Amino acid sequence: MFSIIIPLYNKAPYIEKVLRSVQAQTCREFEVIIIDDGSTDNSFDLANKLIAEISNSPTTSPPLGGFRGASQPNQGVSTARNNGVKLAKYPYIAFLDADDWWTPAYLEEMKTLIEEYPVAGIYGSSYFYVKNGENRLPKSGLEKGFERGYINYCQVYAKTLWMPLWTGSVIVPKAVFDAEKGFKPKLKLGEDFDLWIRIAMKHPVVYLNKQLAYYNQDVDLGSRAIGYKFYTPETHMLFTDYGEWMEQEDFRYLFERLALYGLLPYYLENKNRHEVNRILSGIRWEKHERKYWWSYKGLPKWIVRTYSKLMRMGAYLKQACKKRKS
Repeated sequence: MFSIIIPLYNKAPYIEKVLRSVQAQTCREFEVIIIDDGSTDNSFDLANKLIAEISNSPTTSPPLGGFRGASQPNQGVSTARNNGVKLAKYPYIAFLDADDWWTPAYLEEMKTLIEEYPVAGIYGSSYFYVKNGENRLPKSGLEKGFERGYINYCQVYAKTLWMPLWTGSVIVPKAVFDAEKGFKPKLKLGEDFDLWIRIAMKHPVVYLNKQLAYYNQDVDLGSRAIGYKFYTPETHMLFTDYGEWMEQEDFRYLFERLALYGLLPYYLENKNRHEVNRILSGIRWEKHERKYWWSYKGLPKWIVRTYSKLMRMGAYLKQACKKRKS
């Protein structure tokens, strides 16, 4: 039924929890494919050791499709996932990063969802995001009372800018993945959104509003909090030319929302200036919150830049204090 693809790069502290959550699945119709992306720690050794333990234990049974592992030189998560899918033998692909995990019922619930809605290009479930050790609920853009069924991906995403489709809670038919030629290896930020939107613009999207996975945002907390990593246009999803899709209102509105949120650091620091100005020139400012107009047009850059840095510093200190107390 499912081929589970786990890209692995220097995740030694987390890989056991991930694999234990996979082994605990009540649905056993799956295989596990781990692609080590040139780890420099002992992540892959730990993964293989745990796989051997599970496979040889008299009290546990491995999944029907078993475990497999392969190594590649460091080429990034997109290539690792794509190479994993090439090895897959089941018709549905599940992705799980090596620092996230599932509830035991995840695959069982997704199997039922697929059986109920067999015509779809992508299936997703809600999830918890883990921050400061706490399980938190996403700010869903779903209609009140929605439980399961088809969704308009662009509308749901644009409502709160909280990802309805997150990689660790997504199932994609292998035929659809192959038709889209998978993740774009050049993209280093937003490679998942890029694939989901390519699928969602061509196929129905089915969603289960039940938290069945955990998105771990506590990984590398310190390195994320204060600094901001800038990407070249070729490696950032927001600089992708989506052509005729920009003529469709739902897609254009979502893209504008994502651009206004994600491009501000580039605008303030004069990074990728030509591409940023090109995107901003197409923004319909009257359709968006006034705060964005003030950030990009109404206030001097130094004021917005100072405010943004103070906000990031405050968030970092708040999280660091909570982590220290725990």
